[in-house]
Amino acid sequence: MAKGRVLVMDDEDFIKDVMGSMLEMLDYEVDFANDGAQALSMYKEALDKHQGFDAVIMDLTIPGGKGGKETIQDLLKIDAKAKAIVSSGYSNDIIMSNFKDFGFAAVIAKPFQIEDLRRVLDKIFK
Repeated sequence: MAKGRVLVMDDEDFIKDVMGSMLEMLDYEVDFANDGAQALSMYKEALDKHQGFDAVIMDLTIPGGKGGKETIQDLLKIDAKAKAIVSSGYSNDIIMSNFKDFGFAAVIAKPFQIEDLRRVLDKIFK
């Protein structure tokens, strides 16, 4: 039995593959979105079917698309209780150091190991 459902929003297939494998090893069901517009659509559709996501891991920036920076407020309008985790390799971005001020529940810096991901998920689900 899965611990929960996680939506991963990232524009890089390699990242989605690795993160998907990690989440499956941690006993989570996982779905993928390429950008914020797709993530919002998938999140709303899942809520409408009463099969909502327990967490969303969002890449902070998506070239040519809507990244976590632009998506978080729209997500919280759809579901004020959404648990969004911001992820980025740009650790010097103000959102990464002040993630709660922007509406994120947690932060995980790329690159990360499976134990880092486990810790972040355990923390937001306590």
